[in-house]
Amino acid sequence: MKLLTCGLVLSASAEIASAWPTTLQSRALPLVQSNQLRRVLLRSNLLAKAQVLEGFAYSTPQRNRVFGGPGHNATVNYIYDQVSALGGYYDVEFQPFVELYTAGNATLVASGEDQAAELFTYSPSGKFSEPLVPVANLGCNASDYPAEVAGNIALISRGSCQFGLKSSLAGAAGASAAVIYDNIDEPALSGTLGADNRPEGPYVPTAGITLARGTALVNAINGGATIVGDITVNSIRENRTTYNVIAQTSGGDPNNVLVLTAHTDSVDAGPGINDNGSGTIGLLEVAIQLAKFSVNNAIRFVWVSAEEFGLLGSEYYVASLSDAEKNKIRLNLNFDMIASPNFKYGIYDGDGSAFNVTGAPGSAEAEKLFQDYFTNDAGLNWVPEEFDGRSDYAPFADAGIAAGGLFTGAEGIKTAEEQTLFGGEAGIAYDVNYHGAGDNVKNLNLGAFIQNAKAIAHAVATYARSFASLPPKAPARLVRERDTVTKTWNSRFDKYFLTS
Repeated sequence: MKLLTCGLVLSASAEIASAWPTTLQSRALPLVQSNQLRRVLLRSNLLAKAQVLEGFAYSTPQRNRVFGGPGHNATVNYIYDQVSALGGYYDVEFQPFVELYTAGNATLVASGEDQAAELFTYSPSGKFSEPLVPVANLGCNASDYPAEVAGNIALISRGSCQFGLKSSLAGAAGASAAVIYDNIDEPALSGTLGADNRPEGPYVPTAGITLARGTALVNAINGGATIVGDITVNSIRENRTTYNVIAQTSGGDPNNVLVLTAHTDSVDAGPGINDNGSGTIGLLEVAIQLAKFSVNNAIRFVWVSAEEFGLLGSEYYVASLSDAEKNKIRLNLNFDMIASPNFKYGIYDGDGSAFNVTGAPGSAEAEKLFQDYFTNDAGLNWVPEEFDGRSDYAPFADAGIAAGGLFTGAEGIKTAEEQTLFGGEAGIAYDVNYHGAGDNVKNLNLGAFIQNAKAIAHAVATYARSFASLPPKAPARLVRERDTVTKTWNSRFDKYFLTS
């Protein structure tokens, strides 16, 4: 099945097709070994594929790969074609689904000054000129909204609860619009309300501003000033069909499966080559090279769509699995942002020893596999990464499936200790171009990229041979009810959904 015609996709796929005979499966292949699989991974191949994805983005007026758009459709076609060209080594399919896409812009002028407002996606459109009214506390309870909010613009601090809850409570209080100001010092505050609607109340047009601008407005109002805000929110909302790409080895035990995930979409702002072209390409290159080997256990690569709008592709994928199919999955490993320019080598804390959040049985063992690899094989430092569901492993964890993975950092700030461990610059974000137009090929740290790709290959080779290091598989069970409105476990949206 093809989604669209794209000369660049077809050209790139022809290169791989010529290298693999259609009778590949009839040849005797050696059983995969970690060192052999790692050896055939080259940073030049990673870079070349990153340039392909950047080309898809830059060939469109939007210059992005947002889900359902032409840059993203080209991406999923490219993945499908690449793995389909491997001589039948994989059974490959598209998994279509429909989700609401939303985008737009926002402006706020107050005290005669442009407040450099940013849009919260899923916000309704609207234009109002009304007084700004500060909300008590953090705006997470209906009682925080004074009567004066009705008909005016609620001014709310980020913190403690989801942006969507703040907007809906403002709507329930009769506010015409809402402005959320940051609680940390960063250049801008934007994000998503997280769903099309909420039961607490109707969304109102919602925009975000910085901590400095928000506190200045609050202080002036609390000092007795009346400040009228002129807010305009232009929001686009449309249903889009998008696709996950699923490729499982035709060989190996189909009742014992390793599932690897990476999201293929970017945000609207840019091409998303680190976030998450890096994870997409890391899996793709490992999948291509794995086809030179045989496996004892089935390996399933799942490239999921629409992560940037709330883990939508992985949610859909896991929900589509029967209990019997879930029980075949021994482990999910997720790779999201593995080439950050000011990187750390983060390993998800499956045993909960660092952050007191423990994954399903098998998660601790997956963490240890990566720890041992970085320490003993690669000779590299690593740090635990909070296993908080900020990416596409969350739906698997919610279903009681063991999960883990690697992460090199997003908008968080590198510490002095991490500078000692990994180099780079303390006091600067791991990725200064996170969710920005500058997340292109030049943004990648190729050293971190190849090291993480080799770590992926090590995990694939290890589990393709045997799951003996994992505990016996228990039947999948719902560990936590996943709230599809508030998304209690969110993707890398602490900046997006979560406000603390």
